[in-house]
Amino acid sequence: MKIIYLHQYFKFPNEYGGTRSFDLATGFVNLGNHVEIIASTSDKKYKTQNRWMKVNRNGLKIHYIYLPYSNHMTYFSRSIVFFKFFWFGIFKLLSLKADIVIASSTPLTIGIPALIKKFLHKTPYIFEVRDVWPEAAISIGAINNKVLQKFLFFLEYIIYKYAEILVPLSVDMKKSITSRYPEFSQKPIKVIENICEINRFQNYQFKKKLLVNKKIGFKPRFTILYAGAFGRVNGLDYLIELASKLLFIDSSIVFLLIGNGIEKKKLIDKATLKCVLNKNIFFFDAIPKQDLPQLYYECDMGSSFVISKKPLWANSANKFFDTLASGRPVLINYEGWQKEIIEKENIGYVLPCVIDDHSIKKFIQYSESKLLCQKQKENALKIAKGKYSISLAIEKYNKILTNINVNVKQ
Repeated sequence: MKIIYLHQYFKFPNEYGGTRSFDLATGFVNLGNHVEIIASTSDKKYKTQNRWMKVNRNGLKIHYIYLPYSNHMTYFSRSIVFFKFFWFGIFKLLSLKADIVIASSTPLTIGIPALIKKFLHKTPYIFEVRDVWPEAAISIGAINNKVLQKFLFFLEYIIYKYAEILVPLSVDMKKSITSRYPEFSQKPIKVIENICEINRFQNYQFKKKLLVNKKIGFKPRFTILYAGAFGRVNGLDYLIELASKLLFIDSSIVFLLIGNGIEKKKLIDKATLKCVLNKNIFFFDAIPKQDLPQLYYECDMGSSFVISKKPLWANSANKFFDTLASGRPVLINYEGWQKEIIEKENIGYVLPCVIDDHSIKKFIQYSESKLLCQKQKENALKIAKGKYSISLAIEKYNKILTNINVNVKQ
């Protein structure tokens, strides 16, 4: 079977970013499929006069278009990049033969090339819903124009309607889709959450020399790692406030923040103003995915945060799954399906969206409970293996691909 995977932000493990598409695509290849990727890149080495450059790597064929993009860009600048990718992506996709197309959002516009190929070439497509977009973008004020909002909801509806199957990355995303579009309740929708890369995190050649201690200059009692984007949706001002309150009660709890993004400078400035920078909160640049296991290994807990907007609670962030894959408890500050599984499976701690002295003291008590934290480490790895492993995700996807291929041939 020939599969074309449309993912604007496709990343290899030696790059910064999520590797879900890489892990799935290599899994499809191992099952005997031929996989080609259509993606954009900010790496100048892929800049060419022919616009597209084809790269063969890890059994995959990747078609790269050079379109510089970063979390430092404004929403308007990002929109221009989205437009360019789907426009040029249409012609690239139409030039390739495929049995099935997988279009992986965000952005929502990733579905347009797949939609056009379906209309012109009758090629079925799977639409992978990584975020409830545009609902999430509207909730944070990124899209305020009412006409544009209506158009994007219409586009979302059309993309969902003509997809052979929808693959949302959380049960809450599925609920969002069916609650807003009840007619899709009967449509095939298969939840395949983000992936726990267990081998990558558990079979890493861990170094005895502790990087965290070297980075911050001392050995904390309890270290919490945040490894991800510094964007508006992440609401990391929350962490600055948390660190500020903790500093005067228990300065032995330390936050290590690894990543880049448009909010980073503002956060560092705020941490400086609050007198917590390089005391109990430390900032460092993003590192490749393949280097993260060492940091998780040295920390007591991983974390994921979003601002208090309900559509964002449906997220299936890499940070959550990386934490579980590393065998560490996870700390969050929002409700939704992740809160439910944390509490049900005893794999972490949920802070309230508004911090007060009582919640601070309760969290300190939690951090001091070594037996509980050890139990949660064991539970986290167990859940990672039992619910969110790469092999399970590929098995679920393979059933989808096989059924679509059989139905098309009939």
